[in-house]
Amino acid sequence: MNPWLFGFRDFEPGDEGRREALCTLGNGYFATRGAAPESRADGAHYPGTYVASCYNRLTTTVAGHEVENESLVNMPNWLLLTFRIDDGPWFDLAQVEVLHHDQELDLERGILVRRLRFRDRQARTTRVVQRRFVHMSRPHLAGLETTLVAEDWSGTITFRSGIDGRVTNCGVARYRDLEGHHLVDHQTFEVAPNITVLHARTSQSHIRVAEAARFRAFAGGELVDVDQSLDRQDDLIAHDLALAVAQQAEVRVEKIVSLHTSLDRASTEPVAEAVNEVRDAAGFDELARSHSLAWARLHHRFHYGLSMSDGAQEAVHLHLFHLLQTISPNTADLDAGVPARGLHGEAYRGHVFWDELFVLPTLNLRMPQLARALLTYRYRRLPQARKAAHDAGFSGAMFPWQSGSNGREESQHLHLNPRSGNWLPDHTHLQRHIGIAIAYNAWHYYQASGDEEFLSDFGAEMILEIARFFSSLTHYDRSRDRYTIRGVVGPDEYHTAYPGRDRPGIDNNAYTNVMTAWLCRTAVHVLRELPDQRRGELIDDLEIRHAEIDRWKRISQRMFVPFHGNGIISQFDGYDRLAELDWDAYRQRYGDIQRLDRILEAENDDPNRYQASKQADVLMLFYLLSAEELEDILGKLGYPMPPETIPRNIEYYQQRTSHGSTLSAVVHAWVLARSRRHQAMEFFDRVLASDLHDTQHGTTSEGIHLAAMAGSIDLLQRCFAGIEVRDGELHLNPLWPTELGPLELSIHYQGQPVTIKVTGRTATIRTTPGKKRLPITCTCGSRTVCLGPGETARFSLERPTGGADPTTFAP
Repeated sequence: MNPWLFGFRDFEPGDEGRREALCTLGNGYFATRGAAPESRADGAHYPGTYVASCYNRLTTTVAGHEVENESLVNMPNWLLLTFRIDDGPWFDLAQVEVLHHDQELDLERGILVRRLRFRDRQARTTRVVQRRFVHMSRPHLAGLETTLVAEDWSGTITFRSGIDGRVTNCGVARYRDLEGHHLVDHQTFEVAPNITVLHARTSQSHIRVAEAARFRAFAGGELVDVDQSLDRQDDLIAHDLALAVAQQAEVRVEKIVSLHTSLDRASTEPVAEAVNEVRDAAGFDELARSHSLAWARLHHRFHYGLSMSDGAQEAVHLHLFHLLQTISPNTADLDAGVPARGLHGEAYRGHVFWDELFVLPTLNLRMPQLARALLTYRYRRLPQARKAAHDAGFSGAMFPWQSGSNGREESQHLHLNPRSGNWLPDHTHLQRHIGIAIAYNAWHYYQASGDEEFLSDFGAEMILEIARFFSSLTHYDRSRDRYTIRGVVGPDEYHTAYPGRDRPGIDNNAYTNVMTAWLCRTAVHVLRELPDQRRGELIDDLEIRHAEIDRWKRISQRMFVPFHGNGIISQFDGYDRLAELDWDAYRQRYGDIQRLDRILEAENDDPNRYQASKQADVLMLFYLLSAEELEDILGKLGYPMPPETIPRNIEYYQQRTSHGSTLSAVVHAWVLARSRRHQAMEFFDRVLASDLHDTQHGTTSEGIHLAAMAGSIDLLQRCFAGIEVRDGELHLNPLWPTELGPLELSIHYQGQPVTIKVTGRTATIRTTPGKKRLPITCTCGSRTVCLGPGETARFSLERPTGGADPTTFAP
């Protein structure tokens, strides 16, 4: 088994959606699902092409309400390529005897290969091999090559190669009652005997999109002229290419496509750019070679030398592959965020949630310019966040739970429970903690990169304005002598109100409150970090007064955190007074209870009544903050939390979580890693399997879960290898599972290439030689060393005393 090759045997229509999502090819600018080129959206197949940040809004009447939704638009299908023998029907996999069918995704080179052998109703046997790419260094280009061999017949083969604009957004079953026709004003034309163009625009956002396709035919390895005809409709254009083929002869058709939109930079207009680029493009083989070289450069930067099982390596490679197809060097110049389901499908309508919280740790230490670009997406939407806060009666900046084109709140007001068929109110927009995640990301990007310019020009302003919002969200409770936060929703999402209360939201969500204390303390620290002149400018521009800074300090010292029992942090105020759920009974009745909320609602019950969580909520604190940081924050709040209480909290919430989100396994693997290794590895395996085996039963076909995929990489890097940046130092705290074998990885820390090898509780760190490289500070256990260029340090935490034993030497 080659862990760099991923694929599927045979043809299973019921599984095609999952396979198409997992075989998506992309380059950070656009991506295309791994659908068969001859297919249309028919219940089994779903061709989809999505361009980063190309959104459009449509309005639908639902349950008597006008509902407006913004969606990432399914662009015209450039894959369209089919064939027929003589005057027979166009190829249909369901109408032939399939002798062999497989798809193989080369995760190293970014090329998808489909191999097909079939016998038609005339008993003719034909072999087909198709290769495709979405070019990593030429972000507007894609290619499809089809090679056909007539094994036991001769005759005429007619290929149809075109662009299909008859697409809608209908890839998610529960959205199909909502309007999905985003493209209008289709135009098609032929600009050369072998180049066709389809042009359209989005109905509301008026984004113009153009796709140009060039075909060439080869027989016996030589370019040939072919008889052709043009099928031109308003929303579809295709060339029919007829070639004579002899028995055992090979014919090949290559299709090169260019996709441009009116959002592109350095562009005159989409049609001209698409036509010019596809006309001048090299052939398929040359483009495939340069595409593979671009992937090789990425693999060098994101190097992971793994020794684990082939299956686990394959899953890790697949996860990293899809992360880099969604967020790549091509993303750095785009106004794009992190879509929760990648560019792989239409779930969540392509919206941006908090997923960069799980993505940025991998990017910060490898391609910080990408992390900066994603944070800049947030900064550009700071004015909209300020307006949202003002309109809601708050100060500062209130970022939306779901973001899209311009940063307004895109969370839906109604959602469909497919189990009951009911449309229900949706209050998840009350997840105000999204702002804390943005501030956390900005601060930790600065810590990892040392990018003082970013902090000064963008990051500090965001952090301060988010702190200002949360400060205004708090209320001083005189009876407690504490600050409280009411009417929010935590990461859990099952609890959006108290039982019997009309007002949505819950009070004093522990995660939100503790992270607000962290935020206010960080905001004060950021002001100190800034150069004097910039600090003065920001204080003047934002009109920050001493009284406001004093309030931030008080909040960081007097925030209320609910507790109950023996040191258990309550998920929110009153959580412990909710009813206990009979988990065993529900598992016996339903088997899979990941979406317990839907089960309960279909029974006319309500998850708000129970101590039951969709995913990690309180435990997110242990994910984002080290034990030392959390102890320090709670200690300064006046809540001593001895280390022995952490396992009790983990046990308490582990028993009350349904894991209805793929992120839950990431967080549980993390928090169990240093106390219950066996359980941690079980959750790690769940993370690796979540999309690969579609553990949420049908969701992968709607798009991969990007944060969970990135989370698996983060588990290897920050959790098991113990690599993180704090207080201007690179910290190592290795606890690498011996069953995974040794790990070697490469990072870029504050501009310095660094190689780290980890096994068990030992780590070796090596810096790259270079006269202009500055020394870096590395801490492991109680020891700190300063490494100059080309030096190596070895650490071991295996000594009985628990201290680090470093050895530093030049190679």
